[in-house]
Amino acid sequence: MRWSRDVAPASQRTLLGSCLLALVAAFALLLTGSPDEKRISIYSTVANYSLPVVERNKQDYVGLLEVLEPLGTVSAKANGPRWTLRYNDAESEFTPGKAQARVRGSDFVLPANFLLENGRGLVPVPSLGTLLARILGGPVTFNQNARRVFVGNVAVHFTAQVDKSTPPKLVMNFTAPVNPMIATEPGRLRMVFNHEPVVAPGSSTLTFDSKVIPSASFQENNGAAEITVASSLPLMASFSNNGRTITLSPPAQPPAATTGTPTPPQNQTATTNPVPALLASTSSPALAHYFAVIDAAHGGEERGAALTNLLPEKDVTLTFARRLSQELEARGLSTLLLRNGDTTLTTDQRATMANAAGAAIYIAVHAASQGNGVRLYGALVPAGGENHAPFLDWDTAQRTVVWTSQMAENSVATELRSRQLPTRILTAPLRPLNNITFAAIAIEVAAPTSSIEQLSLPSYQQLIAIAVTDGLAGVREQLEAGRR
Repeated sequence: MRWSRDVAPASQRTLLGSCLLALVAAFALLLTGSPDEKRISIYSTVANYSLPVVERNKQDYVGLLEVLEPLGTVSAKANGPRWTLRYNDAESEFTPGKAQARVRGSDFVLPANFLLENGRGLVPVPSLGTLLARILGGPVTFNQNARRVFVGNVAVHFTAQVDKSTPPKLVMNFTAPVNPMIATEPGRLRMVFNHEPVVAPGSSTLTFDSKVIPSASFQENNGAAEITVASSLPLMASFSNNGRTITLSPPAQPPAATTGTPTPPQNQTATTNPVPALLASTSSPALAHYFAVIDAAHGGEERGAALTNLLPEKDVTLTFARRLSQELEARGLSTLLLRNGDTTLTTDQRATMANAAGAAIYIAVHAASQGNGVRLYGALVPAGGENHAPFLDWDTAQRTVVWTSQMAENSVATELRSRQLPTRILTAPLRPLNNITFAAIAIEVAAPTSSIEQLSLPSYQQLIAIAVTDGLAGVREQLEAGRR
């Protein structure tokens, strides 16, 4: 599951904002540990993923089995005094407390001792470049300072050029689709790439002959890459070319006055997945055609989490979204599937299409390989929300209907628990939940047991879909009364 987090501008950080940021930090701590937790990212043609780094004896270590699991068939077992790892048909042997190892029948020396903790084999992080190349039998590039590992030729390169139109635009072309988290701050726009193997251009700092957009810089650290664009005016981002092109520019003209539906911060007409004509206008909230908008996360080039070697998150979310739609329709509750195929939609496209549908509730569907049962998420709306001409606030659209979303969450949770399904209710600053103008929740489905394959069982998905439908049907009148 991949969430995008909203970042409030520094100018909006009031006392309330400080309290909110503290809550967000606490939430992150609950889910992933310290916000400064060391991470390592691995990029390959099979999957892109990140893992935690642990410190032992003042050395950074990572679990070798966890590194290899998404890349192929792998197993490990203790064999007398040695720990034996088998990847595909290649075998490696490690001895706890020793630096000497055997990889594919050849001697290999680690920069620090191999460690075995509760059956988990830990190798020193600096060894990954050469160790993985030996085990995988192919080229591996390791940026040790940034803790980023590139398996094979997977790097995503980019070019950047300022178009001296009025207003000027910075056009960035990438060699593969990207979906960064974007945050705006006074004087700059930041794009953080947590899941894509974006690498530096020829120079880490690019300068442009533009007073509005004078420069851009690239840096990588802790398993992520970041592009920071300096600007004298606020910038907005739009995506095109199937996510391979990002265009940054100041708004061409002030947006129209708000009528209760926020203006998205991206130019939707620039994308190759435009909002359908029927839903393109958000100025007619009276068109109440649907009870529920169901949004299957990810899709197209955005695979989501690698639940198994052959099962991307995007396939599970679409299957479950269709099943949920069928259950709701059978109860007389009309639905709109935002994604009914393997297509790519940005978070802003999803929010714009949902807001135009005149629905009573928005349901985002995610899947996870960790934990059991179901997690329900509601929006933790950032501080701010005031309009600052010529901008209208897009990130706090959910604020006035949070109580309706919580009511739906609680009703769904009651039905799930009545069927003995482990259920948790969580709150987080998630997109596009924050951008939805009516009741909105996210459902993250995990397997019922430790066997991830059970996540795809029709009977299991059906059980959850029926419970969700019963929960929403129970508060149908309240949801429809709050319809925008």
